[in-house]
Amino acid sequence: MSTLAEMWPFLRAGFTNTLVLLALSLVLSTILGTVLASMRVSPVLPLRAFGTSYVNIFRNTPLVVMFILIVEGFPPVDIRPNIEAIGLNTFETLAVFALTIYTAAFVCEALRSGVNTVDPGQAEAARAVGMTFTQTLSVIVLPQAFRAVIPPLASVYIALTKNTSVAAAFGVVEATAQLSRMNEQTVAGTGVLFFGIAAGYVVIVWVISGIAAFLERQVATAR
Repeated sequence: MSTLAEMWPFLRAGFTNTLVLLALSLVLSTILGTVLASMRVSPVLPLRAFGTSYVNIFRNTPLVVMFILIVEGFPPVDIRPNIEAIGLNTFETLAVFALTIYTAAFVCEALRSGVNTVDPGQAEAARAVGMTFTQTLSVIVLPQAFRAVIPPLASVYIALTKNTSVAAAFGVVEATAQLSRMNEQTVAGTGVLFFGIAAGYVVIVWVISGIAAFLERQVATAR
C-alpha cells in the first residue's frame, strides 16, 4: 500500500490520459462507425463499396501496424507541425486518430448486425409514407439497431479500453507507459504496481459493463 500511495500521482496521471484517450476515441469511433454502417446498408453502390472496403481493410489490419503507419508514416507530410500549431498534443492526437479509425470498423459491423435485425417491413412502410432513405435510417432503423447491439458495442468498447495501452509504445504517457516508467524506478514494488494498473483497467471495464447492463434493462423494460 505504501508503494501505491507513493506512486499514486503517477498512476492518476496515467489513468487520466487513458480515460481521455478512451473517451475521445469512443465518441469519435461511434460517430464514424455509424456513418460507415449507414454506407454499408446504403442503396448507393459507391457508398456501399466504400463502407465495405473500409471495414475489410481496417478490421483486418493489426492495431500496432495502424499506429506505426499513423505515428511514423505521417510526419513526412507535415501533419505533426500542423497539430502542434493548433495547440494539441501531437502523439495523443495521433493516438486518438489511430484508435478511432481502427475501432470504427468494429462499431460499423456491430451496428450493421443490428440493422439486419430490424424488420424490413418498417423501412418499406416509412418509404411508403414518403420518408427518404436518410430519414428512414435515422428515425426508424438506427435507433432500433442501437438497442439491439448494446452487448456487442460494449465488447467493442471494452476492447478499445485495452487497446489504449498500445499508445504507450508511441510516446503517449498513459497508464501502461506509467507502469513501465515506475517499474524502472523501483524493483521491490513491481508486483504491487502491476496489481494497481490491472485493477484500474478492471474498474474501467466494470463501469462500461455496468452501463451496458443498465441500458439493456432499460430497453427490456421499454419493450
